[in-house]
Amino acid sequence: MLEKNKMSLFSLVMLGLSSIIGSGWLFGAWEATTVAGPAAIISWIVGAIVIGAIAFNYVELGTMFPESGGMSHYAQYSHGSLLGFIAAWANWTNHFMHNSAISNRGLLVVFLFIIVFTLLNFWSVKFLTRFTSFIAVFKLGVPLLTIILLISTGWHPANFGHSMATFMPYGSAKIFAATSVSGIIFSYNAFQTVINVGSEIQDSKRNIGRGIAISLGISIVIYLLLQVTFIGAVSPTIIAKTGWHGLNFQSPFADLAILLGIHWLAVLLYLDAFVSPFGTGVSFVASCARTFAALKQNQHMPAIIGRFNAQYHIPRVAMVINALVSMLLVSIFRSWGTLASVISTATLIAYLTGPVTAMSLRKMAPDFKRPVQSRWLKVMAPFSFVLASLATYWAMWPTTIKVIGVILLGIPFYIYYEYRRHWQDTWAQVKGSLWLIIYLALLSVISCVGSTAFNGRNWLHYPYDFVIITVLALIFYYWGVVSRFRSQYFAQAEAINQTVKD
Repeated sequence: MLEKNKMSLFSLVMLGLSSIIGSGWLFGAWEATTVAGPAAIISWIVGAIVIGAIAFNYVELGTMFPESGGMSHYAQYSHGSLLGFIAAWANWTNHFMHNSAISNRGLLVVFLFIIVFTLLNFWSVKFLTRFTSFIAVFKLGVPLLTIILLISTGWHPANFGHSMATFMPYGSAKIFAATSVSGIIFSYNAFQTVINVGSEIQDSKRNIGRGIAISLGISIVIYLLLQVTFIGAVSPTIIAKTGWHGLNFQSPFADLAILLGIHWLAVLLYLDAFVSPFGTGVSFVASCARTFAALKQNQHMPAIIGRFNAQYHIPRVAMVINALVSMLLVSIFRSWGTLASVISTATLIAYLTGPVTAMSLRKMAPDFKRPVQSRWLKVMAPFSFVLASLATYWAMWPTTIKVIGVILLGIPFYIYYEYRRHWQDTWAQVKGSLWLIIYLALLSVISCVGSTAFNGRNWLHYPYDFVIITVLALIFYYWGVVSRFRSQYFAQAEAINQTVKD
């Protein structure tokens, strides 16, 4: 692709913001508050730390291998095809998320949106970036306007409490639970969109890291301000009647605007409830198609999936298949509440491979070009692995075991293609991924017997469940690093790395 047709840093940041700031901002603050009370502010900070630590690993990997669908490739470079397939499948399924019951008539509207999202991505990257830049400006402006108007019109500092007990009315465990139940971690999760368009970015060795840092940083500030605004804008009378647990809004910020007499803002917020998910949908189609196309490189999916259009360098076949799969899934699962939680959590499984891969490649390929190389990786890699493990646990039982079910849906594809390849080096691929397979099983068991705050049987009490997960995470992290081996995919990594400019 010609350099002039690639995304600039500004376009990349707008794409990132358009992905990260979806309709979740309209509901996330309210949902987090009903779980943790005013301490939900801390939940957003915890979520930011988790995703920020995970992204730290992917900045190095993304600049080492600037390729389309990059997050679906990295694990196979260091641990072979099976781990790569598990990570890629988990990451791909994360993109299929819907959150409401759909009628037959509504199904036609959903199909129409899927087609529109696909068509807006079907041509050039330049068209995509222009659209997402326009949408991102709107998606930034409305939350900022909401923050300013609600704080200036109705502000109640006493809502934040006058002691630790009133600030944290439901205990510290609920702070962590809110990061999952309220979708906080998943609100930040879309930073990976920047990674997955790696080969389509101008000056990728600098702009991948910058794009992630800027878009994620701006999003964190906005989400925190929205949470503070929501807590301060709720009438103390309502809190006195229902408590934080009992808050019930159809459209939280719009309802607050109506209560404060700012009716035109409520109308604007209802409009944003359409625009925000629309912009996010377009961005996610771009990321999802490249993630799915990347599965072909693993050599365990049909080759046609990875075919790119010669003129625009767009994975059109993958886009069409994604659209058809989306229509099929939304037809079968009309209510996606539980399934959306399962699919969202699946991406944390993919994130478990990132820190292990980053450190493994440091040991396997010390001479690879690394435009971004931090001496802190030795600390951040195990730290982020522990955080990703805890975040998986926070998703609550039985979501954790259902995630394994989602991943198992892809295994027949892997087995079929291993059969076609006459089981070449299959045992080596299994040994390279055994650490993750066993670890996922253990995490599910711990989730089942864990504390009641996370829907477990309370055989392990809080916070001792966190201690046990931390110790196990460090053990399996180091097992993962020593499980690295040079497969045929390592040569592919070396070839891609050679294209990185000094």
